[in-house]
Amino acid sequence: MIKKGIILAGGLGTRMSPLTKAVNKQLLPLYDKPLIYYPLSVLMLAGIKKILIIVNKGQLNQFRKILPEKNNIGLSLEYKEQLKPGGLPQAFTIGEKFIDNDSVSLILGDNFFYGQSLTKILKKNINIKSGAKIFIHPVKNPHLYGVATLNKNKKVTSLIEKPKKTNSNFAVTGLYFFDNKVVELTKKLKPSKRGELEIIDLLNLYKKKKKIKS
Repeated sequence: MIKKGIILAGGLGTRMSPLTKAVNKQLLPLYDKPLIYYPLSVLMLAGIKKILIIVNKGQLNQFRKILPEKNNIGLSLEYKEQLKPGGLPQAFTIGEKFIDNDSVSLILGDNFFYGQSLTKILKKNINIKSGAKIFIHPVKNPHLYGVATLNKNKKVTSLIEKPKKTNSNFAVTGLYFFDNKVVELTKKLKPSKRGELEIIDLLNLYKKKKKIKS
Protein backbone atom coordinates (compact mmCIF):
# COMPACT_ATOMS: atom_id res chain seq x y z
CA MET A 1 0.00 0.00 0.00
CA ILE A 2 1.27 3.47 -0.89
CA LYS A 3 1.62 5.67 2.18
CA LYS A 4 3.83 8.42 0.74
CA GLY A 5 3.13 11.04 -1.87
CA ILE A 6 5.09 13.72 -3.70
CA ILE A 7 3.60 16.93 -5.05
CA LEU A 8 5.81 18.47 -7.72
CA ALA A 9 5.17 22.20 -7.39
CA GLY A 10 8.22 23.63 -9.12
CA GLY A 11 8.46 24.82 -12.70
CA LEU A 12 8.62 28.30 -14.17
CA GLY A 13 4.93 28.82 -14.95
CA THR A 14 5.83 30.71 -18.13
CA ARG A 15 2.37 30.26 -19.67
CA MET A 16 0.85 32.25 -16.81
CA SER A 17 3.41 35.04 -16.81
CA PRO A 18 3.52 37.78 -15.57
CA LEU A 19 1.45 36.50 -12.61
CA THR A 20 4.03 33.82 -11.87
CA LYS A 21 6.93 36.25 -11.75
CA ALA A 22 5.91 37.09 -8.18
CA VAL A 23 3.88 34.05 -7.06
CA ASN A 24 4.31 30.35 -7.77
CA LYS A 25 1.61 29.02 -10.11
CA GLN A 26 0.49 26.44 -7.57
CA LEU A 27 -0.26 29.19 -5.03
CA LEU A 28 -2.59 31.12 -7.33
CA PRO A 29 -6.27 30.84 -6.38
CA LEU A 30 -8.59 28.44 -8.16
CA TYR A 31 -12.10 29.32 -7.02
CA ASP A 32 -11.78 29.64 -3.21
CA LYS A 33 -8.39 28.05 -2.47
CA PRO A 34 -4.79 27.88 -3.75
CA LEU A 35 -4.32 25.49 -6.66
CA ILE A 36 -2.00 23.20 -4.67
CA TYR A 37 -4.85 22.35 -2.28
CA TYR A 38 -6.49 20.29 -5.04
CA PRO A 39 -3.65 17.79 -5.65
CA LEU A 40 -3.10 17.71 -1.89
CA SER A 41 -6.74 16.70 -1.42
CA VAL A 42 -6.33 13.89 -3.98
CA LEU A 43 -3.52 12.38 -1.92
CA MET A 44 -5.62 12.76 1.21
CA LEU A 45 -8.57 11.00 -0.45
CA ALA A 46 -6.20 8.13 -1.27
CA GLY A 47 -5.29 7.91 2.42
CA ILE A 48 -1.76 9.26 1.94
CA LYS A 49 -0.64 11.36 4.90
CA LYS A 50 3.14 11.55 4.44
CA ILE A 51 3.73 14.14 1.73
CA LEU A 52 6.80 15.77 0.21
CA ILE A 53 6.26 19.05 -1.64
CA ILE A 54 8.99 19.99 -4.12
CA VAL A 55 9.21 23.72 -4.80
CA ASN A 56 11.43 26.14 -6.70
CA LYS A 57 14.54 27.46 -5.02
CA GLY A 58 13.71 30.53 -2.94
CA GLN A 59 9.97 29.83 -2.68
CA LEU A 60 9.86 27.75 0.51
CA ASN A 61 8.54 30.58 2.66
CA GLN A 62 5.67 31.24 0.24
CA PHE A 63 4.46 27.67 0.62
CA ARG A 64 5.10 27.44 4.35
CA LYS A 65 2.75 30.36 4.96
CA ILE A 66 -0.07 28.33 3.45
CA LEU A 67 1.08 24.80 4.31
CA PRO A 68 3.36 24.75 7.36
CA GLU A 69 5.06 21.45 8.20
CA LYS A 70 3.32 21.19 11.57
CA ASN A 71 -0.32 21.27 12.72
CA ASN A 72 -1.79 20.15 9.41
CA ILE A 73 -4.84 18.04 10.33
CA GLY A 74 -2.84 14.87 10.77
CA LEU A 75 -0.60 15.29 7.72
CA SER A 76 3.18 14.94 7.80
CA LEU A 77 4.58 17.53 5.37
CA GLU A 78 8.14 17.95 4.17
CA TYR A 79 9.71 20.30 1.62
CA LYS A 80 12.60 20.04 -0.83
CA GLU A 81 13.87 22.65 -3.25
CA GLN A 82 14.29 22.05 -6.97
CA LEU A 83 17.30 24.07 -8.09
CA LYS A 84 16.07 24.15 -11.70
CA PRO A 85 13.41 22.29 -13.69
CA GLY A 86 14.79 18.94 -14.82
CA GLY A 87 11.72 16.96 -15.78
CA LEU A 88 9.04 15.17 -13.77
CA PRO A 89 11.17 12.10 -12.85
CA GLN A 90 13.59 14.44 -11.10
CA ALA A 91 11.07 14.42 -8.24
CA PHE A 92 12.19 10.89 -7.37
CA THR A 93 15.89 11.66 -7.10
CA ILE A 94 15.17 14.84 -5.15
CA GLY A 95 12.90 12.83 -2.88
CA GLU A 96 15.10 9.73 -2.64
CA LYS A 97 15.54 9.92 1.14
CA PHE A 98 11.86 10.65 1.63
CA ILE A 99 10.84 7.63 -0.47
CA ASP A 100 13.37 5.32 1.22
CA ASN A 101 12.20 1.73 0.64
CA ASP A 102 8.54 2.55 0.16
CA SER A 103 6.21 2.85 -2.80
CA VAL A 104 5.18 6.39 -3.69
CA SER A 105 2.62 8.46 -5.52
CA LEU A 106 3.48 11.47 -7.66
CA ILE A 107 0.97 14.17 -8.49
CA LEU A 108 1.61 17.43 -10.30
CA GLY A 109 0.92 20.57 -8.30
CA ASP A 110 -1.13 22.17 -11.09
CA ASN A 111 -3.41 19.22 -11.85
CA PHE A 112 -7.08 19.21 -10.93
CA PHE A 113 -8.88 15.88 -10.53
CA TYR A 114 -12.56 15.43 -9.80
CA GLY A 115 -15.31 12.86 -10.24
CA GLN A 116 -18.04 11.06 -8.34
CA SER A 117 -16.02 7.82 -8.08
CA LEU A 118 -12.59 9.42 -7.58
CA THR A 119 -12.13 8.24 -3.99
CA LYS A 120 -13.23 4.71 -4.90
CA ILE A 121 -10.75 4.59 -7.81
CA LEU A 122 -7.90 5.87 -5.65
CA LYS A 123 -8.59 3.38 -2.87
CA LYS A 124 -8.80 0.55 -5.40
CA ASN A 125 -5.36 1.27 -6.84
CA ILE A 126 -3.45 2.35 -3.74
CA ASN A 127 -2.54 -1.25 -2.90
CA ILE A 128 0.01 -1.51 -5.69
CA LYS A 129 2.78 -3.95 -4.71
CA SER A 130 5.02 -3.74 -7.75
CA GLY A 131 5.25 -1.84 -10.99
CA ALA A 132 3.60 1.43 -11.94
CA LYS A 133 0.02 2.61 -12.26
CA ILE A 134 -1.02 5.42 -14.59
CA PHE A 135 -4.32 7.25 -14.77
CA ILE A 136 -5.56 8.05 -18.25
CA HIS A 137 -8.37 10.19 -19.62
CA PRO A 138 -9.78 10.71 -23.13
CA VAL A 139 -8.93 14.08 -24.69
CA LYS A 140 -9.73 15.90 -27.93
CA ASN A 141 -6.12 16.84 -28.73
CA PRO A 142 -3.91 13.85 -27.87
CA HIS A 143 -0.92 15.33 -29.72
CA LEU A 144 -0.56 17.80 -26.83
CA TYR A 145 -0.04 15.07 -24.23
CA GLY A 146 1.75 11.88 -23.37
CA VAL A 147 -0.50 9.24 -24.93
CA ALA A 148 -1.20 5.64 -23.89
CA THR A 149 -2.46 3.08 -26.40
CA LEU A 150 -4.42 0.14 -25.00
CA ASN A 151 -5.32 -3.24 -26.49
CA LYS A 152 -8.69 -5.00 -26.24
CA ASN A 153 -7.79 -6.24 -22.77
CA LYS A 154 -7.07 -2.65 -21.67
CA LYS A 155 -3.37 -3.35 -21.29
CA VAL A 156 -0.88 -0.64 -22.21
CA THR A 157 0.78 -1.40 -25.54
CA SER A 158 2.60 1.88 -26.13
CA LEU A 159 3.42 5.18 -24.45
CA ILE A 160 4.44 8.14 -26.62
CA GLU A 161 5.09 11.76 -25.73
CA LYS A 162 3.07 14.21 -27.86
CA PRO A 163 2.72 12.00 -30.96
CA LYS A 164 2.06 13.74 -34.28
CA LYS A 165 -0.25 10.88 -35.27
CA THR A 166 -1.98 8.38 -33.01
CA ASN A 167 -5.05 6.16 -32.97
CA SER A 168 -5.44 6.66 -29.23
CA ASN A 169 -7.03 9.60 -27.45
CA PHE A 170 -6.00 8.54 -23.94
CA ALA A 171 -3.80 11.15 -22.29
CA VAL A 172 -1.58 10.19 -19.37
CA THR A 173 -2.64 12.45 -16.52
CA GLY A 174 -0.41 13.95 -13.83
CA LEU A 175 -1.10 11.27 -11.21
CA TYR A 176 1.11 8.21 -10.88
CA PHE A 177 1.63 5.31 -8.45
CA PHE A 178 5.08 3.67 -8.37
CA ASP A 179 6.79 0.87 -6.49
CA ASN A 180 10.12 1.46 -4.70
CA LYS A 181 12.12 0.71 -7.86
CA VAL A 182 11.26 4.17 -9.18
CA VAL A 183 14.41 5.89 -7.88
CA GLU A 184 16.67 3.19 -9.30
CA LEU A 185 14.99 3.38 -12.70
CA THR A 186 15.00 7.18 -12.74
CA LYS A 187 18.78 7.14 -12.34
CA LYS A 188 19.00 5.16 -15.60
CA LEU A 189 17.23 7.85 -17.61
CA LYS A 190 19.00 10.25 -19.93
CA PRO A 191 17.80 13.78 -20.70
CA SER A 192 15.70 14.24 -23.82
CA LYS A 193 16.38 16.73 -26.59
CA ARG A 194 14.93 19.49 -24.44
CA GLY A 195 17.44 18.70 -21.70
CA GLU A 196 15.03 17.16 -19.18
CA LEU A 197 14.15 13.70 -17.92
CA GLU A 198 10.83 12.55 -19.37
CA ILE A 199 8.11 10.75 -17.42
CA ILE A 200 7.15 8.79 -20.55
CA ASP A 201 10.69 7.36 -20.70
CA LEU A 202 10.38 6.24 -17.08
CA LEU A 203 6.99 4.67 -17.74
CA ASN A 204 8.41 2.85 -20.75
CA LEU A 205 11.07 1.27 -18.53
CA TYR A 206 8.25 -0.20 -16.47
CA LYS A 207 6.44 -1.23 -19.64
CA LYS A 208 9.49 -3.16 -20.86
CA LYS A 209 9.34 -5.12 -17.63
CA LYS A 210 5.57 -5.61 -18.14
CA LYS A 211 5.05 -3.78 -14.89
CA ILE A 212 2.64 -1.03 -15.88
CA LYS A 213 -1.12 -0.81 -15.59
CA SER A 214 -3.76 1.80 -16.36
